[in-house]
Order: sequence, then structure tokens, then C-alpha cells
Amino acid sequence: MSKIGNLPIELEGGVTVTLGDEILVKGPKGELSFLLPSGITVKQTENKLIFARHDDTPDMRAKHGLVRALVANMVVGVSEGFVRDLEMVGVGFRAEMKNDKLVLNVGFSHPVELTPLAGTQITVEKNNLIKISGIDKQRVGEMAAQIRAVRKPEPYKGKGIRYKDEVVRLKPGKAGASESPS
Repeated sequence: MSKIGNLPIELEGGVTVTLGDEILVKGPKGELSFLLPSGITVKQTENKLIFARHDDTPDMRAKHGLVRALVANMVVGVSEGFVRDLEMVGVGFRAEMKNDKLVLNVGFSHPVELTPLAGTQITVEKNNLIKISGIDKQRVGEMAAQIRAVRKPEPYKGKGIRYKDEVVRLKPGKAGASESPS
């Protein structure tokens, strides 16, 4: 009994689904497709999608919930889209868009250039806020992770690139550094 796999997906807001070996989801923001694994079936009733599996093997149970979650993300993506916000913390850290590339100045001797993944859009606000948006949740998350990996937040001063809602726990510095030896 899959808790996630058995939940129906509500289709609303102009989203249409074409079923077959491949699920094609179309909406106001675009279209996405997904190849169904064997053993998982999908039925459409009115404005709901219902997922079922052929047997109860552990592999099939795992795929049941996974496929339902991926298709639910596709439905949300083509109707609303996904956004990840990153912020840069550090003196002199800044970002800008040049010729469809993101240029990051994060304390290295050279600027770092990143090309956005297909299907993602990057905007820079206030030189230190980066917004990644798109209809594919996986690509938006992957692009955000690539940008964050350029300069992860360090644990002593908190400088680096972090997710907007990320909490960086700071470590204390050396406790006995200022004391003179006796």
C-alpha cells in the first residue's frame, strides 16, 4: 500500500494529459513528457489521474510512489512553474547576466561563468540575489545546485552562495588563540 502512489492528481488550470507508454502533460507554461516504467498503469477519470501497479514487489512499490510524484511535479510545473532563490553572502560577491550566461564574482582570481540548463531561466536582482525558474523541477534544482557548488557557504563566517531559506550554522573560531602562553 503506497501512501503517495495511491493519491490521485487533480488536473486543473488548463492542464491536459495524453496517456500511453509516455505521459505528455501540456499546460499554459509549456509541456513535459515522461516514459512510464513497465508495471505502472495510469487512468484518467474526469479531471483526476489515478496510478496503479501490477504487483507488490519492493521495486514496483517504490516505482509506484516515484512515478506519481514525478507526474505531480510535471502538472505543477506546466501550470505554475518552479522557482529557486539563491543569495550571495560576502564582501564583493556579485552576479550578473552577460550574453545568456551567469557571471559570478565570488572571491576567486577570475569570474566564474555558468550556462543555464535548457528549460531554465536565470535572473539576477540587486547583484546578490539569483532566481532560477522553469517548468521542470529537476532541472531547476540541478541548476541551483550547480550555482551553489561554485562557492558553498563556509562554516566560520557564512560567506558563499546559499539557498534563500537555508540556515548556515556557524562554528566558533579558535577559543584560545588570543590568550598568551603561561
